[in-house]
Amino acid sequence: MVNEHYNEGPAKPTLTILVPVFNEAECLLRLSEAVDAFLPQSPIPAEVLFINDGSTDDSLSMIREICGRKNLYNYISLSRNSGLSTAIKAGIDHCQSTYIGYIDSDLQTSPMDFLLFFEHLPEHQMICGIRMKRKDTFVKKISSRIANGFRRRMINDGIVDTGCPLKIMDAVFARRVPFFDGMHRFLPALIQLQGGKVKQIPVQHFERYAGTSKYHLFNRLWGPLNDTFAFRWMRKRYIRYTISEQFINKAAVRHEQV
Repeated sequence: MVNEHYNEGPAKPTLTILVPVFNEAECLLRLSEAVDAFLPQSPIPAEVLFINDGSTDDSLSMIREICGRKNLYNYISLSRNSGLSTAIKAGIDHCQSTYIGYIDSDLQTSPMDFLLFFEHLPEHQMICGIRMKRKDTFVKKISSRIANGFRRRMINDGIVDTGCPLKIMDAVFARRVPFFDGMHRFLPALIQLQGGKVKQIPVQHFERYAGTSKYHLFNRLWGPLNDTFAFRWMRKRYIRYTISEQFINKAAVRHEQV
């Protein structure tokens, strides 16, 4: 991972792009080509972190091959399939960059659209995409519309398309996101919960290049609806504080360490 820590003063900002992968072997070479086109144009040093989420196809071998011949690609592999929220959390835990990006491996969004995000940093702690002219099936679009509408009414986060898999987060805020299954559906709201500002940017959307969606009508609707109630419960109990003044007696600390 990028070894310039986000809290080391004036060091130049860096970006790690998380790519969760579950059985997407057919897409990975094309995805790496698309990311290769973005990396030289990124205004800050950027690299990629694949998170293999217990794939049962050839995804892991493809990831190994890509990372073995490309300097800016890294990977971790989970011991079993744990779901998108766990994969994203694992990726966040293994980043040391200033910013953490996220893109799906199915090529329905373009890494080039990340270039639209940088002008809104660091004033915003998250930039997220809004998929325009979505190239999805009718069932996928209507279930997403229902789930997004229900979420906005229930938690009033103002986020148009929380499921858009194109995001950049301030790593300090990302690391403080409370972890729970379904977390990935509420990343913008979880940044807002910490007092962070979220900017939404229209981005391109494409038909799936290859493979099949891992979601169907039931988990596209029931999962988000159920998780919304869990988020509301968690938000009421979320602890946030700021320190107005602090004094630490360093001599006492040294004495205790002797």
